[in-house]
Amino acid sequence: MSQQYGPENASLRIRTGRTGGAAKAGHDLLIEVESWQATLDREAEPALTLTADSGSLRVLEGTGGLKSLSESDKADIKKTIDQDVLKGAPIEFRSTEVQEAPGRLSVRGELTLNGKPAPVTFDLATGDDGRVNGSATVTQTAHGMKPYSALFGALKVADDVRIEIESKA
Repeated sequence: MSQQYGPENASLRIRTGRTGGAAKAGHDLLIEVESWQATLDREAEPALTLTADSGSLRVLEGTGGLKSLSESDKADIKKTIDQDVLKGAPIEFRSTEVQEAPGRLSVRGELTLNGKPAPVTFDLATGDDGRVNGSATVTQTAHGMKPYSALFGALKVADDVRIEIESKA
């Protein structure tokens, strides 16, 4: 049985961290993907697919830092993500292997960012009602991406970002 997920019944979020000598000046970001679609069909090949519009990312909040993020700051971050980080390229995931255990799925596959695929592995908790939630760590440099930096490299977004999915009841 095929299950569909997207913004109408689930959230797809990205959490970034910071590093570098000036890390205290920056923010850990929580970013919402507003336009995406995933299909889970354990009988299909691939069993799990996901596509997302990289231009649909919206900064929800920034924690830490020397000052709180303004709406203007959030808009500037979105512009930087669109133009310099993801460059408008589609985001795609295709599973290559799914292992089932009671209440869990272990998923392996390829995530394509900026046109470069790289392997990703993650676990999903599953409910009898079709709900899923889980997370994966994605290393930007594995996709040929240079993590964003400022202040002459003294403030950097950490190479590893966390992707989280949570379906609603």
